Amino acid sequence: MAIMRVSNLKKSYGNLEVLKKVTFEIEKNDVVAVIGPSGSGKSTMLRSLVHLEQIDAGSIQIGDEFLVKDGKYASVQEIKQITARMGMVFQHFNLFPHLTVKENLELAPRIVKGEAEAEVDKRSKELLAKVGLSDKADAYPSKLSGGQKQRVAIARALMMKPDILLFDEPTSALDPELTGEVLQVIKQLAEEHMTMIVVTHEMGFAREVANQVMFMDNGEFIESGEPESFFRNPQSDRAKAFLQRVLS
Repeated sequence: MAIMRVSNLKKSYGNLEVLKKVTFEIEKNDVVAVIGPSGSGKSTMLRSLVHLEQIDAGSIQIGDEFLVKDGKYASVQEIKQITARMGMVFQHFNLFPHLTVKENLELAPRIVKGEAEAEVDKRSKELLAKVGLSDKADAYPSKLSGGQKQRVAIARALMMKPDILLFDEPTSALDPELTGEVLQVIKQLAEEHMTMIVVTHEMGFAREVANQVMFMDNGEFIESGEPESFFRNPQSDRAKAFLQRVLS
């Protein structure tokens, strides 16, 4: 059963067509790596899934609910409910600088979901332990390394108990030595069967952790497949040229 169905997404900025008939399905427990050159529409596609970008045409279905159907969006209340099923981890962390790590994690469950204090407190402690940051609960983001900030951002997304986690270039703002600690957390989530879509430039990660790779170029998906066959024997000339460039 597909947990997400996307069909014929289109998005333009003026005369610039950013997304062209983007269509794909995600199954529960899939870990999908979306790769492709910069400016190919990967981030716009990802942001449209959680309504941070508004599409011009097409459909996005999460489970049996439509966020948007044939270009027509659900009601404001329905959009909130549907997008709450997805967690988003951004390239630049987006932590609140005036809140401690623990407060960053607990804000949304308390305000958006109105969860009980004890439950939120328990889950935030568990998730900080999961990402290896129990000792940073009372620290402010300015005192953290980039890798630590991104691990906090992942824990914060998990606080909302999402069905699907979306990652937009989660390591591209990090120094190379900090990239590994973030990828390790994502790898652990994959082993726990978290459904994830990861836009990434990390080809080694895509090959090792994803069960599906989707290659995007010029606003459309050109090719997709299992990582081993995709990296060993890409079918399209554009994918071949891209891999030759990034793997050489």
